[in-house]
Order: sequence, then structure tokens, then C-alpha cells
Amino acid sequence: MAQTNPNIGEKRPVIRQLDDAAINRIAAGEVVERPASAVKELVENAIDAGATRIAIDIADGGKTLIRVTDDGCGIAAEDLPLALSRHATSKIDGSDLLNIHTFGFRGEALPSLGAVGRLTITSRVPGADAAQVHVAGGKMDAVKPAALRAGTVVELRDLFYATPARLKFMRTDRAEGQAITDIVKRLAMAEPSVTFALRDVSGGGEGRVTFRADRENGDLFDALHARLARVIGREFAENALQIDASRDGIRLYGYAALPTYSRGAAVTQYLFVNGRPVRDKMLTGALRAAYFDFLSRDRHPAAALFIDCDPTLVDVNVHPAKSEVRFRDPGVARGLIVSSLRHALAEAGHRASSTVANATLGAMRPEPAQPAPARVYQMDRPSPAARTAAYRAQAPGFAELANDYSGSIVEPTPVAQVAEMQEQPQAQNLPLGAARGQVHENYIIAQTADGMVIVDQHAAHERLVYEKLKTQMAENGVAAQALLIPEIVELSDGDCARLMAVADDLTRLGLTIEPFGGSAIAVRETPAILGEVDARAMILDILDELADQGESQMVQARIEAILSRVACHGSIRSGRRMRAEEMNALLREMEATPHSGQCNHGRPTYVELKLSDIERLFGRS
Repeated sequence: MAQTNPNIGEKRPVIRQLDDAAINRIAAGEVVERPASAVKELVENAIDAGATRIAIDIADGGKTLIRVTDDGCGIAAEDLPLALSRHATSKIDGSDLLNIHTFGFRGEALPSLGAVGRLTITSRVPGADAAQVHVAGGKMDAVKPAALRAGTVVELRDLFYATPARLKFMRTDRAEGQAITDIVKRLAMAEPSVTFALRDVSGGGEGRVTFRADRENGDLFDALHARLARVIGREFAENALQIDASRDGIRLYGYAALPTYSRGAAVTQYLFVNGRPVRDKMLTGALRAAYFDFLSRDRHPAAALFIDCDPTLVDVNVHPAKSEVRFRDPGVARGLIVSSLRHALAEAGHRASSTVANATLGAMRPEPAQPAPARVYQMDRPSPAARTAAYRAQAPGFAELANDYSGSIVEPTPVAQVAEMQEQPQAQNLPLGAARGQVHENYIIAQTADGMVIVDQHAAHERLVYEKLKTQMAENGVAAQALLIPEIVELSDGDCARLMAVADDLTRLGLTIEPFGGSAIAVRETPAILGEVDARAMILDILDELADQGESQMVQARIEAILSRVACHGSIRSGRRMRAEEMNALLREMEATPHSGQCNHGRPTYVELKLSDIERLFGRS
């Protein structure tokens, strides 16, 4: 029985030229997905116009009103009708679509917005009178005089009124408003020299300011650091590492947080290419690869990274919303991100996130028994001599506590004790201080110059052993075991080519593969440390990662998981009592070892508490 083709009717289809209104509505469907898309286009236009102050007003999540006011260069009265024509722009001349230095370049945003909503543009250029033009549903009115001091005001009302079917796909006002806030924050991060203000004027009146970022002063990194603290938060800024590196004409700069300041989702990852916010799988994959050895799979790094390069090295015209880019040589950009972040993390040494200490202090603060105001006691901190005299004046046995450790410590010999007592004042000035005791046979208490440190001895030593094992593997290579009978894996032509492109990288990790005729490959060697493996399943998992992320870290992940387990079994166990010299040796090794501030799963290995914070816990000023 012959089946009919549902795509072909009885009559022959006729090719028709669509009118401008239909063309603009189709273009609007690509460019303006939701109110946040309209805000993005209008704010980017304001930035391209050289604005230093941009105010955004929205109502009902941007569905009924979006108003963007800027103090940029403005649009001349005679150019207003042309600005509402498709593919009319002042940003390029059309001769070179790769040498783009502005956010916009297609000339589609304003006519697309005018096709699906009620758009009014009021603008004034220096030395001329202000003018206004209105377009609704693609129908433009005549240009008329208006009152405006300077710059441009673009007002969009009743978005998608001309295409009511699109309104059914809109989310709640709250969700659309949050999407707009996210867009404005991303643009604000890219332009710290511009003041941004976002207001919700739903219901009329002055409304409420939902986001504001004033212009930042100072050099590039000072201004960027202050803007990121305002947009992302102070905690991120306090726990972020400065990044600044260049390679082959590409510069990477910005801030990346410590591994111990990780998040449960990839919501604090902001990437920019030539000042343009992008969501690019290759770049986010490189960011995750840089933290690969420090975070478990359910944790995500936080970073705001900016890539600057010659516009001819990157194509921004590959996505309707310009949210994706394509590098001429993606390997250079990816390698720069991975190497720069790993270098910065290594230089951070044993540093851990300050949020760990804040959480500890928060857990230690007692709940007030009654709302009465707390009394503040002011006390002078006693000198060492006064402490010793106080100990001697107390019951017999207390005097020994002046320079002693906790009872869980095995006492050193008298000679060693004297030498150690002489070294303790110097050790207190080191980052992790001098060991003062051990509690619950697992936590080392150390005194620093301005506070105290609590170290998880098992987690800290596990990281130290793990770093040593990784160093040994890097120096000696990954031992491979040859299969008695090579395993043949049948693949598609595309998968075979994709896998052979990374064959050299896999060989360095102990996995040797060779072509075996047609689209098959032969697995001849596997990493010895993994023991007996299912070679076919491993190959298929690698292909899945290559297809999804453009790279595969599965073999390395399995090897390092083995090293992590070896480190866990070879480290100091919880419940073991340590001598004072052992604890101090562990502290000194942590200070000298990169990444010792977090364990193999990204959790902190120590908590530092400042003396001023501890004194506040007890009501001291």
C-alpha cells in the first residue's frame, strides 16, 4: 500500500515572496526570543553608542514595557527611519564581516522589535533638535520633533502583541524579570566604566531599583574586581584569583575562584569574548577541565573570564543571538584557559576560601536567650609573662600548661622540647602557625600570629600524598599493559576519525589504539594502574565525551581516581595520635605544596579563624 507524503498536497507548491511585515516577524522570532533578548539588544546598542549611563525600566517582566535610556551619541532625525529598516547599521560597511569591533552589526534588532511590538525611539545628537519616530506592528509613523536633552530613549510596549501566539510561551513575570536582571548583570560585568540601573515600574510610579552598578574607577583589574564584587558578590571577590595571560595573539584576564568556593551548579560562570557575553561549550569545557583535579563531578567552579583577541581570530556571526562564537584556532583558546587557571591555582598554594571560616563562625554563634541587648566586655589581652604568672598562682600542675600541648600528644624528649619551644614563636608567624594540640585524634589546632587554624589531618595528608603520586606519574609516565589479544572495536567512520584524532593523547595516558581496517580500531594497551578493564566500554565512553564536550578526560579521571584511593589508604588515618613535631611537619608541608587547601574532592583541609572574630564570639570588643 502506497503511503501519502503529508508534506506534499495535491496541488504543486508555489514559491512566493513574503512581504516585509512577515519577514520582520520571522526575523524577530530568531533575534527576540523573550523580553530579556530585547533588553540585551537595546542595551548593547547603547554601549555601542558610547553611553556612560544606561537606565533600564521594565514592567510586568518586560512584557508590557521596556525602556532603555542612555547618554550616548544619539541618532540624527534623518537617520531614524533608516534605523528601523532591516540590515541598516552604522557599525559596519559590509566589506569585512570578520573585523567586527561592536556588539551589533546586523541591523536587525530595531526593525524586529518594531514588527512584534509598539516601538518608540526618541533621540538627539549634539548640535541638533531631538526627534521621535514610532512604529507598531511593522507600520512606521512620520518622524516628529520631541523634547530630550541628550542621548536616546527607546521604549518598547506590548511585546509580541502583533504575534499573540508567542505570548503563550512566555514564563511568569518574575521569571522573565530574573532573566532580564541576569542579562543586565552580564553586560555590566563587561563594562565596569558604565553605570547601569535597572528598575521595575510595574503598577506605575517610580518603581523599585532591582539592580544598580555605578561606574568603577581605577585600572583594569581594580575596576573589574570592584564591579564583580558588586554583581557576583563580595565573597566571590575575596576568594577569587587574578588571571592575566596571553598566547598567540589571545589574551585571557579576569578572576577565578578557589576550588573551595565551588558551587552546586554552573550558575557563577561568566565568559566574555571581546567584551561580548557568550555561552560556549568549548570555553565552559575548558573551565571545567582546569578545575578537573580539584572538584568532584557535582561541584562547579566560579569564574568571570574575559578573552580579548583580534576580531579576525573569532567569528561572532554564528548564532542569531550572537551568544556563541567560533575561534579560528579553538585549541589555543582552550589551552590558554586551562594552563592559566591551573598556574593560578598552583600559585595559590594552600589558600582556602574564607567562606569556610565564616560558616564555622556562624555555626558557633549561640542563639540569644532573650532579646535583651548583649553586654560588651572590654579586656586587655594579657602578655606572655602575665599568663605564666597566672598559671603559677593556680593549682599545682597548671604551670606546665603554659607551653604544653593537649593530653593527646606524646611528650617529646627534654632536649627536643627546649628546641621546639624556641622555634614556636617563629612558627606562629608562618601561614599555618605552630601546632598547639590535637583533638579527637583527627584535628590539629595551630596558633598563628593573628588567630588559629584547625586542620583535618587525614584530608590534608591525603592531598599531600596525592600530589606526590601525581608528580611521580608526570615524571615517569603512565605504565601501560599490553593486551595478549588486542580488542577490536567496530565504530562508525565519524567516530573512528574522531577517536584517532586524539590517539596520541590517549597513548600518553597508557591507552594505545590503532586503525584496524575500515572503521574499526584495535586496543593494544591499557593503563596498568587500572587493572583489568572493559576496553570497548571505555572507548565508547571516550567517544561520548568527545561528542559532547569536544575532548575526553575519562581515562585521566580513572587514573587519578586510582591515585586518589591510593593516597587515601596511604595517608594519616583519623584516630591516630600525632606528636608535636609530626603536626608541625605536616603544617610546613601543606604550606609548601600547591592545592593543599582542599582535599581531592574540593572540600577544605583547614579552617582559619581570626582572633578578632573569636573574641566577638565571647562578647569582647
